[in-house]
Amino acid sequence: MSTKNTQATEEQVLYASILEKGMYLGLFMMVVTFALYVLHILPPVVPRSAISSYWAMPVHDYLVAINTNFLQWETLPTGWSWLKLIGYGDFLNFVPVAILSGVTIVCYLSIVPGLFARNDKAMGLMTLATAIILTLAASGLLATGGH
Repeated sequence: MSTKNTQATEEQVLYASILEKGMYLGLFMMVVTFALYVLHILPPVVPRSAISSYWAMPVHDYLVAINTNFLQWETLPTGWSWLKLIGYGDFLNFVPVAILSGVTIVCYLSIVPGLFARNDKAMGLMTLATAIILTLAASGLLATGGH
């Protein structure tokens, strides 16, 4: 008969703790940024009265329309260009999404030292590689596909 170890490792507990805090921070910020938007505290790029006319559009067509009608940038607002617009209520909402998306990278990076400290080099290298790949993917440097 085999015995199963049901105890979490230190790394698992640390990962879960950071993930929980990041999730609550992102959730809190999502509520705050949405409130700033719906309570008209920050102006939007796209007027609230016009939003529904863009919902059915494919992403590319939406970006062209938004750029043509409101931004007038030389290039379409893609990738991390939304950072230039966080002073607007409709784009400030992207900050908590980025936090929620990025908290996993922070979790991975936080457990790497513990993995190497207990001489689990293979798992440490895989975890570090995963964090690097996720970071590169989030940065937009690993652009793939035709989009």
